[in-house]
Amino acid sequence: MSGAAFATSARTTKAAARGRGGVVAAQNRNAASVGADVLRAGGNAVDAAVATAFALAVLEPWMSGLGGGGTMLVRDPEAGSTAAVDFGMVAPAALDPADYPLTGAPGGDLFGWPAVVGDRNIHGPLAVAVAGSVDGLGLALERFGTMPLREVVAPAVALARLGLPVDWYVTLLVANAAADLARYPSSAAVWLPGDLPPRADPSGDVCYLPLPGLADTLEAIARGGRRDAYEGEVADAMLADLAALGSRIAREDLRRYAARILGADEVRYRDHKVAVMPGLYAGVSLGEALGLLPERPDLPAIAAALATALATRLAAIGDSPAAPASTTHISVIDRHGMAVALTHTLLSSFGSRLVLPRTGLLMNNGIMWFDPRPGRPNSLAPGRRPLSNMCPTIALAADGRTLALGASGGRKILGAVLQVLSAVLDDGLDLDAALARPRIDVSGTPAITVDPRLPPEVRSRLAARGSIRELRPSVYPLHWACPVAALRGADGQLSGATEPMHPWADAIALP
Repeated sequence: MSGAAFATSARTTKAAARGRGGVVAAQNRNAASVGADVLRAGGNAVDAAVATAFALAVLEPWMSGLGGGGTMLVRDPEAGSTAAVDFGMVAPAALDPADYPLTGAPGGDLFGWPAVVGDRNIHGPLAVAVAGSVDGLGLALERFGTMPLREVVAPAVALARLGLPVDWYVTLLVANAAADLARYPSSAAVWLPGDLPPRADPSGDVCYLPLPGLADTLEAIARGGRRDAYEGEVADAMLADLAALGSRIAREDLRRYAARILGADEVRYRDHKVAVMPGLYAGVSLGEALGLLPERPDLPAIAAALATALATRLAAIGDSPAAPASTTHISVIDRHGMAVALTHTLLSSFGSRLVLPRTGLLMNNGIMWFDPRPGRPNSLAPGRRPLSNMCPTIALAADGRTLALGASGGRKILGAVLQVLSAVLDDGLDLDAALARPRIDVSGTPAITVDPRLPPEVRSRLAARGSIRELRPSVYPLHWACPVAALRGADGQLSGATEPMHPWADAIALP
């Protein structure tokens, strides 16, 4: 696994991976290796992306997994079109807004909602929404992949049998969530051995944290297919645990759940084509921001476009200010030019903090996406899909390049995607330069957040728009979004790159 220093005064960079046989970029290098092996074995970009996503359920389990949901764009160069796979989470049909009474105090969650009694919308059984990951990843594989599910899931099964490799980053993230994980015996049993976060072996030997049940669950899905998690033995085990823990998710919720394949929305940006997710995702806001940019956009112009697009989002859709969330992104382009941008999430770090004991699944807290106040555009309601900040993007540049892009980071995702997109399309930067370029963010507070590495004259011009705050990138907290990108040049050269400050994120390219 790649490393990064805690110190933030030094310049931290990562070189893009380059080749012609395919490229996989992800927030964990070992998971990206799984996807690269699939490409090496003859699989296409969808096969590789789905294999990487299942591997991340083991290697980065607090960010995404079988208990979550996501979005995927698939660009098929032969068909000349981009499809959107929507496997977002859904509120259970028996959800009762009365289960989430307000305390009258401000909330401390990612979205700035008013506080709910007992934080029931943030952690625990009432925070869990119906998960879409297994159905969505399996459906994408059936429709666009070339390999059977059992082969694509097999590397994740092997990883789960071994367990999660423990290093300083694992210790750090588990320690940060330990207070909530300790609330639930099944979660504490996995994540707090001996009532403490796991720690790396001081001798340097690799040690592994067992993930009981997860390998068996993965094997059951590989054997029974994607619907096993909704109508088969995995569904039975999940429902038994959810009922015992007090969740309102019922058998009919799982049976009715269905991932959807739609046409991607296409945004014309000058002579470029930008494909985004339709519906309740950040694609519509990205399209609005792109339409507001001048011919040669600079950071003040980008700040203005983002502010307008976010104001529209707040007024029309009901989103609310947020800190970075816990999500993962995968970008893949194969040697034939098929491109995939896949964003996958549990929502918060460790989701609901609830591990289902029979399956070993760490479940989402998708109910937190909803506004607990009634009568709002995004209010809690039975059977409803919530608003989400996920923004997978595939751009076809006028000069023949193809960019697969996305990010994790909650409300910061939109701004990061816009700035990397502009760097590639407007300024012609390669991925090394585009992802290393200091960014701004306008999503968290009324002030513009500014990377202090930006030139003084740029910071002065941003300050002329209003107050600014300087926030230097760091390993933890990762104050900025984490973009993950793959690029195909007009000559067929492929490259992949990830956020330099993320200690695990990396790309692997085949020669």
